[in-house]
Amino acid sequence: MPLRDFQAGFGEFWRLMRAALKTDLYSWVREMPMMKRVVAWIGILLQGYAIYCLWTGSLAWPLKWPNAILVFLISALIYIAGSKLIDGMLTSELVRKTQLEADLIAARQIQQGLTPAHVEDVPGYKVETFYKPLRAVGGDYFDVIDLGEGRTLFAVADVSGKGMPAALLAANIQALVRSIAAAGADPLALAGQMNRHLSRYTPIDRFATAVFILLHRESGELTYVNAGHNAPMVASAGSQESLEATGMPLGLFSFAEYTANTAHLPAGGALLLFTDGLTDAIAGENAEGRLREALADGSGRTMEILKSQVDPNFNEDDVTILLVKRDAGPSSSSSLG
Repeated sequence: MPLRDFQAGFGEFWRLMRAALKTDLYSWVREMPMMKRVVAWIGILLQGYAIYCLWTGSLAWPLKWPNAILVFLISALIYIAGSKLIDGMLTSELVRKTQLEADLIAARQIQQGLTPAHVEDVPGYKVETFYKPLRAVGGDYFDVIDLGEGRTLFAVADVSGKGMPAALLAANIQALVRSIAAAGADPLALAGQMNRHLSRYTPIDRFATAVFILLHRESGELTYVNAGHNAPMVASAGSQESLEATGMPLGLFSFAEYTANTAHLPAGGALLLFTDGLTDAIAGENAEGRLREALADGSGRTMEILKSQVDPNFNEDDVTILLVKRDAGPSSSSSLG
């Protein structure tokens, strides 16, 4: 087996082992309701006391009390009582976990239905997507929305946190983007309305970074608002541009203000939107430099190269990639992969 394959396999094994150990510890210390934990510990202590009594031959060592037969019978009853308490709590916890797992499976199916498996065709452009949640459900969101009149909206968001709370907020963001965009709002109005809504209706420790890009398909003009998100990249032959943040993340402050900037996606160029799960999962330094190299590749395998950058040893967050390539014009001599 090649050394690289062995290292990758061992890294994945170690990651799963760490996750399993963390899950067991977390379940016992944090997830189990307080009263169940107390009752379970009482059962454990009763069993320990019964074993102690049998070992010393007394219910109140150092006194030899009562006689050996009664000590054995009482200790056995105490041990059985402790065992029943533990079994009852573990059975109750198993039922609760099973219900949670069923709810999680249902939530994953709903989120998969909400996440576009195949985005709508964009005339004159090729759109590729990749989404890999870290857990059963994720807190990343992406969408491609045809607004008519030759306009397409690209949206990517990354909710703080992981798991079910992040997934619920991501679903809320998707509904907001769809409804607000359908009303004809541009990226600036979209960001403002979403920020006010999230600031009002979400906990103060929940927020989302997001980027909204309106593409005018005929001209390739991009109007964008970047709410504290990783800067999307626009690349064309010989040049690259980053669409830096134009405001703070959504949901932090209701009075936050945003600015809309413009850029241009030329014929043969590419636009890359992504979440920080991608850059965090790239081994080594200068992760964004690796992304720029992938965009500059002319083999037509840009998305494959981007996905190959995700190292399982460093992948600890949801990963989302949205790649938009504009068809090369008749006069273009070269195009990006």
